[in-house]
Formats: sequence, structure tokens, C-alpha cells
Amino acid sequence: MKKGLLILLMLAGAVTAAVARPTVLTLKESIQDSTIIYPESFETDTQKLMENWYLKNYAIIDEDSEASADVPTTKEEFIERLQNMPTVIEMPYNQVVRSYIDMYTQRRRALVEEMLGLSIYYMPIFEQALEREGLPLELKYLPVIESALNPDAVSRAGATGLWQFMLSTAKGLGLDVNSLVDERRDPVRSSEMAAKYLKQLYGMYGDWSLAIASYNCGPGNVNKAMRRAGGGKKDFWDIYFYLPAETRGYVPAFIAANYVMSYYQDHNLGKALARRPVLTDTVMVDKRVHFDQISSVLNIPVEELRVLNPQYRRDLVPGDIRPYSLTLPSQQIYSYIVSEDSIVGHDSNLYARRSEVTPGGEQDSGDTKVVTKYHVVKRGETISKIARRYGVSTTSLKRWNGLRSNRIRRGQRLKINTYVKVESDDADSNDENLAVADSGNAKDKVAEKKLAKAKYHTVRRGETLSSISDDYGVTVSDLKEWNGLRNNSINAGQRLAIDSSVAKKSPARSSEQSTTTHKVRRGETLGSIAARYGVTVANLRDWNGISGSNIKAGQKLVVKGGAAKSSKSKKSRTSYKTYTVKSGETLGGIAERNGTTAAAIRRANGIKGSMIRVGQKLKIPRN
Repeated sequence: MKKGLLILLMLAGAVTAAVARPTVLTLKESIQDSTIIYPESFETDTQKLMENWYLKNYAIIDEDSEASADVPTTKEEFIERLQNMPTVIEMPYNQVVRSYIDMYTQRRRALVEEMLGLSIYYMPIFEQALEREGLPLELKYLPVIESALNPDAVSRAGATGLWQFMLSTAKGLGLDVNSLVDERRDPVRSSEMAAKYLKQLYGMYGDWSLAIASYNCGPGNVNKAMRRAGGGKKDFWDIYFYLPAETRGYVPAFIAANYVMSYYQDHNLGKALARRPVLTDTVMVDKRVHFDQISSVLNIPVEELRVLNPQYRRDLVPGDIRPYSLTLPSQQIYSYIVSEDSIVGHDSNLYARRSEVTPGGEQDSGDTKVVTKYHVVKRGETISKIARRYGVSTTSLKRWNGLRSNRIRRGQRLKINTYVKVESDDADSNDENLAVADSGNAKDKVAEKKLAKAKYHTVRRGETLSSISDDYGVTVSDLKEWNGLRNNSINAGQRLAIDSSVAKKSPARSSEQSTTTHKVRRGETLGSIAARYGVTVANLRDWNGISGSNIKAGQKLVVKGGAAKSSKSKKSRTSYKTYTVKSGETLGGIAERNGTTAAAIRRANGIKGSMIRVGQKLKIPRN
């Protein structure tokens, strides 16, 4: 009797324990959480996202669907749809999952539609990386909750890119992160590393829900939650309430992202369509090249280059450090390869870096002496322009010449006290010459001729080798030879040596300077050729009888050197027209259409870089 009673009590206890301790399956389906924290991706500014160049030019989004109401859906319909998705990773339904689905299909409908538009480009990249590692393809929706498919997304904690890598994690995976390059933003490289990282996490746990949770909060937090939950094999739902609050919603949000990206049409969300195919290819670049150079020569909008290459933080591919990949529309890859030299050479002075620099005021052999020079005022010159040319102040220039105002006239002779370098051996004889020069009589030119051969010119902002050679009546080749220059790049503050004996014997170039013939190379444009010779596109058209912009490889173009100088001398009298920037335009494209150069537009508008905005008013020099 007692034995039978004991058996009955044991059975009752077992039944009670079974009721008190829900199974994993019932926990997944019945779990509720009143302290849900939504991922930062839900906060994405859809208005700003819609300004994405890709969405405006490659995708068509049904904007009317945002105003459409969500379709009422029962719990049974949700469960059936989740179970019908062809996934390896388990997709259970509960109230937490439902809250995330409702957020996507009701409150963040516009965000879903824009992500559908972006997915046309990004999903094939994600799938290829996952397939290469043999991972479930449904993991391609992790960036939906991580970054809302925005490669430039940066979280409050500093996680960056489509896959939201922290800096330490990214560097540990071998991604480059420096001042010029952030491969966390590179869709291809970051996807490759995310797939490898997810594979490592799955190898640690053998469970995808735990691997996904540890992707969000790190293996340390997941291991801590498993220890607190007790022994035995666990999954995400077993340790749910032991995880950080934000990570609790991570797996439910992942399930919701899979659901909404698969069943958006069942909730009156419009399907995004491709306006035109996004066919891209990559080329390895081993030279330092700026997006503006690529844009100007290949006529690709800078905004498109940024969308395809978001890893370059300064619109610059530092290929001179190590080879980097450049993604371009596939039809432009060959154009880049054959035109690379023209691209790198286009406006090269704007992007050149100094490999060596001499500190200002360095004393070379010889002495520095004050010498009086005389300057004859030319048409269009002002007193401030002349002062800048000689490196003196306007006040000093006025004092030396007894001027009470800034007014000067063409042909007026101005006295200028400046410094020159003289050889030590000739110092004594130069003292006498300086005294003669200071008298201001007819012997001043003789005194200048007796100066030492070496003069020094300090480069001022905006000056080029060409303009300096014009000022001293020498050639650019002479300047490069005297100063050991390998290219035409110079910088403000740099000191250039000038052989005064050559300068005095070589007459300044005149308008009758000889004509040059240029043979067009493959990939060159009228704009790049004009920039190379310091002339305008309108000059080239006029000299060669060209009405449009079409030129072909092998064609010979006449380039008149005198016209380049003439254009310079009339700079102060240049007139301008106003141009309003349109969507997708670049400085290079605007310059080409208006018969000028990007550099000329920059000077006219005081623009230092290449950024322009839609609706901006630009002054365009008239030629």
C-alpha cells in the first residue's frame, strides 16, 4: 500500500515539474519581453537615405506603397510563412519576433522600401561571400538590422559599415582602417570577412542562434550568459534573459528581417525595380589617383564612384602605398586601363604630395643682400598683386614710392626693395653695385647684371612653373633643371633657384612663340589636353576647327604657346557667366561643356576641393 502511494506521489511530482519547467519549444513560442530595445538601424533617416546616388539613379521605388496600410495578419499566418522559408537557421514565432515584424511593416515601411532598392545591388555581394564559406544564405539579411544596408553607417559605439565591425575586430580580421581607407565600408571586403567571422563563431557554438547573438555582443557575453543559465546544451532562447538587453532583440530582429524581405508584398510594401543594371568590375590600382581625376577623364560622376567605392574616405585611392581595388561600371574598366596615365596626369599639381621639403629660411652658402629692383606696371596689375609677387607688404611698397593711395597707372615705374642670394666671393663687389642700384639712376640694370648668378624665388599661392618662367623670361625646363625637379609640382613657400644670367639673356616668350603639335593618345579628352598645355578647350577648338568635343587617338592637334600666355595676361579682365549645377554633374563635366577647365572654375569660385552641390551657382570664365 505504502509502496503504491509512493509511486503515485513520484508521478505527480514529475508531472508538476514538467508543467513548471517549459520545454525549449514552448519557450521559443511563448517568450515575452516588455523591455525590448530596437537596433540603431531602425533610427535610420529615410529622407537622407533617399538622397543616395544609387537609389536616385539605379532603382525605382514605389513611393505610393508607403501610404498604403499594412494587411492584418494572424498569428497562424505568421507561423506558416516563417516555416515555409527555405532556411537552415530556425525561424520560430513569438511575441518578441512579432514586435519586430510590426516595426518593419507598420512604423518603418519607408525604410523597408529603400532597403529593397539597395538590396538589388548588395544582396548578390553578400550571397557570394556566404556561398564561398559554405554558410546559410539567410545570413545575408544581417546587414539589414546592422546598418539598414548603408555602407557609411556608424553606430554610437563606433561600429562601422554594412556589417558594423568595431575597429579592433576589423583589424583582427585583416581589414585596413586608416586615415585614407576604411575597408569596413567596402561591400566586398567586409562581406568576405563577415562570412569568415560568422563561420568561426558557429564553430565555437555549433548553433546558429548563439553564433548570431555573439556576432552582436561578442563571445564573452554569450559565454557568461550560458554559465549563468546553468549546465547542459543551450540555445539563444534558453539564455535569453541572461543576455545584454540589446542582444535579446538581435535574433528576433534577424528573424523579422528575413520575414519582411521575403513577404513584403503580403504587407502592401512595393517592390523596388532596377532602373538599369548595375554591372561592375574591379581593377587593381598601383598609383595615387583622386576620384576627380577619374571623373574628369572618364566622365563618371564622382557620386557614382563614391557609391561603388565607399571605403575611400577622402575620394582618393592610395595605390602608391600598396595596390588597392577600384570598382567601376564594367564598361569603364577597359577605358580606365588604357587611360590610366592620362587620369593620373590630369590636374596632377592639385593632388601631388611632397616627398622632400626644405624648411623656410635655411641658409645656403653665400650672403643675403637687399637690392632695389624696379617694376613697370602692366595692364590690370594692382599694388597688392605686385606686392605679393615680390613678397613685400603693400604699406612698404607705398612708402618706397611716396604713394598716398593704392592707385597706380599702367607704365608707372615702382621701386621695390627685396632680398637676393649672392655668392660669398662676390659680396664686396656687390656692395658697390647695390649702392648704384639704390640711387635709382640709369645704372640700375647694370648693377642687377653684376649680381651673382643665383637668384631665389619663393613660390606664392596659385603660382605654377609656367607662370614663374614667364615672369623671369626662362623656360620651364630651365627651372626644373636648376632645381632638380622631376615633374611640374611645386608648393607655396618653396624656394626656386633662378640663373639670372640666363634670365637676362633669354627674352620673355612673345605672342609669336612657335606652334606645338600634339598627337592624341587613347583616353585623352580636350579638357585633359588643355590642362596639360595651360590653354582652354575653346582655344583648342578654335585652332583646330573643332566644333564639338570628339577627338580620336592618333589625331594631331595644333597648340599655340603664345595663346596660353595671352590668356594669362588677360586674366584680370576675364568675364564670367553664371551656371547652376544640376544633379549628377561634376566640375570636370561642367568645364568640358563650357569650354574651360576645372581648375579655372575652382579659381573663379574660390573652391579648394571638388565638392559641388545641386543648385549651386558657379561663375564660369568666358574665353
